[in-house]
Amino acid sequence: MKLLNILFFCGLSLACSAQKTQNGTHPADLQDGIKTADPASVGIKPAVLEQLTAKLKSDYYTNIHSVLIYKNGHLVYEAYLAGNDENWGESTGFTQHGIADLHDLRSITKSVVSACVGIAVSRHEIKSVDQKVFEYFKEYAALDTGLKKDITIRQILSMTAGFKWNEDVAYDNPQNSEIQMTKAADPVKYILSQPVITKPGTQWNYNGGTVQLLAYIIEKATGKPLDEYANEYLFTPLGIKSFFWHKLPNAKEPEAASGLRLRSRDALKFAILYQQNGEWQGKQILPETWIQQSFFKSATISPELGYGFLFWKLYPPAAYNVPDLTVAVGNGDERLFFDNKNKLIVLVTAGNYNLPSKYFGDKNSTAILRDFVYPSFVK
Repeated sequence: MKLLNILFFCGLSLACSAQKTQNGTHPADLQDGIKTADPASVGIKPAVLEQLTAKLKSDYYTNIHSVLIYKNGHLVYEAYLAGNDENWGESTGFTQHGIADLHDLRSITKSVVSACVGIAVSRHEIKSVDQKVFEYFKEYAALDTGLKKDITIRQILSMTAGFKWNEDVAYDNPQNSEIQMTKAADPVKYILSQPVITKPGTQWNYNGGTVQLLAYIIEKATGKPLDEYANEYLFTPLGIKSFFWHKLPNAKEPEAASGLRLRSRDALKFAILYQQNGEWQGKQILPETWIQQSFFKSATISPELGYGFLFWKLYPPAAYNVPDLTVAVGNGDERLFFDNKNKLIVLVTAGNYNLPSKYFGDKNSTAILRDFVYPSFVK
């Protein structure tokens, strides 16, 4: 995928008039483990968030489906809107979204897979992120040649494995490597058959196929498919009871790069787990050291962008007054923003799938931070 399209994936709303919000600046306390509060109690100006609600209702930001703002340990803003949507590529038409509804996460799924790898490492089911990938794919030993012998799990997590891989074209383009992998009779063979064109560990290249390898590694290491493993060791401890994970059409394995659907509140729980250094209600689900590694810049993409363990690193303009943001990113303008300096999480779900940024200008999920979230802080 082209760089700007990945981080600022935008789109044109075809029918998003008369959108409706739910809750806004007064999120309901659902006794679900997420504490709620009024914005003013955490240093946020309610009037600015009310202006955000008005902008969302007007469809100023194209086809946004939910916005959740979590500050200083409390959910202080929660809005759900109607708009055109899809269920992993299948249109659901004009849909009213709400608290109980599952939503595509697309490539935010990758960040969830990263968490599952971290859990498996902490449980000593995966020995180390520095294990060679082919240790788990001995049945494909004939493909373990040349530079491929050096590829490690760490390099998959940081997308520096070195495979030739093309996600620069849209996901509805048959030339897209992830689409070809998804449709392959043997996805593992398809991925491992790709030539390595740069020395592993030296150059970043966006690659959803290697994330699929992580799903197979988790299953080989633990005896459980990715979705079952995530449910037992991540979702259930977080109190996540409703989810759907699409399967590869031929291999019938969970689609690790983009297939997960969660409720917005449950996606927020996942983010809170990271903000709380892997702890949830007194239980350590992920090691703190894994959180640190995940948010550390393992690969440099540009002066403004880096990459951790299946999380993006964004270095915003000085006007934001934050050194960096960690971001989980999904096609469609799905975003989970982490601002550790301000103890802030912002979740945005949207339906702008496979649409280039020219349709959207700068009215994307990132612009919501610039236009309303940061201006709402009490100085």
